[in-house]
Amino acid sequence: MAEAPKKLPLDAIWRARTSKFGDFAGYDMPLQFEGLIPEHNWTRTHAGLFDVSHMGPSFFALPKGHGLEGEEAHRKVASLIERLVPADIQGLKPGQVRYTMITNAEGGVLDDLMIARPAEPGAAGDLYIVVNAGCKHQDWALIEAATQGEANLVRADDRCLLALQGPGAHIAAAAVIDPALADMSFMNVKRYDAFGRLTITRSGYTGEDGYEILVRAENAKDLAEALLAHAEVKPIGLGARDSLRLEAGLCLYGHDLDPTTSPIEADLAWTIQKRRREAADFPGADRILREYTNGAARKRVGIRPNDRAPAREGVEIFKDGKKIGIVTSGGFSPILNAPISMGYVDAQYAERGLGLDLMIRGQARPATIVPLPFVPHNYHRPK
Repeated sequence: MAEAPKKLPLDAIWRARTSKFGDFAGYDMPLQFEGLIPEHNWTRTHAGLFDVSHMGPSFFALPKGHGLEGEEAHRKVASLIERLVPADIQGLKPGQVRYTMITNAEGGVLDDLMIARPAEPGAAGDLYIVVNAGCKHQDWALIEAATQGEANLVRADDRCLLALQGPGAHIAAAAVIDPALADMSFMNVKRYDAFGRLTITRSGYTGEDGYEILVRAENAKDLAEALLAHAEVKPIGLGARDSLRLEAGLCLYGHDLDPTTSPIEADLAWTIQKRRREAADFPGADRILREYTNGAARKRVGIRPNDRAPAREGVEIFKDGKKIGIVTSGGFSPILNAPISMGYVDAQYAERGLGLDLMIRGQARPATIVPLPFVPHNYHRPK
């Protein structure tokens, strides 16, 4: 018998606002409140509050009494996690967040994740790591196996992770949590003594400005209700989270990324910093660096169907009658009022403006390769 999906700590708050729930990564998640399109548009113009407590937040720290201080402590804990990822984690500045991937020996992606270096006193040997919901148990096992007890992994998925996203996010966060949040930089992390103890990154999965806020379960209700009481904020479901990330050209693990897909194919070469490329000491380095230098055989691209028929995952891509690729994500863009897709095509066809055909229900429909993202990002980068 299949195991019943887990309930979010804030399940009662969401059930008071919607009956539209669905199982995602083993959790019973709210899918919609007012409807996908109004929720999507509200997030693009105001601020949406998403419950993403199904994700895998954790803390990775050197054991107590390790005897290291400052940069030496950080380099030690960062070197341990670098056994799994190709990003330069040792090079993180205090308070900085970096997007990266766990790669396998063949250069494929086992998961994509965020790794942050807290800046507070006493946090020199700590990292804050958030992995994907469907991969978290696998990822945590990999981290523990690769680091062999040299550091401690502390799961935090018993807490609530709330994503406040949209151009009004900084207004609500400053009013409800701390005025200093308005000036926090994109891809930074900070801890706040509010609503218990909060760990906040200025990041998200929508292409908009915003924050991801880790809060203990016992304080989550007060925080969520305070944010929802703000005029800028409405609750947003999982449906709009997917349409927003697709407009932003962001990958969804298990669809646009998988164990056979390399970061170079996925157009994520920018996530591998110079020090790691020169060291070539991460899993799958042979393939990844070969593709970095010579190019990959295929490439992730944006696709705009020329008509109104959406091309969803699994749709085959053709050029002059020859199959050249496959769609990995697709749907409707409320902002563009048109269907959009992402997929992989043979590298020789990954040309902006190229016309191609999408085989939808046995019929070839015209489409065009376009640059990503479909909708420009709106991240907060201080001038």
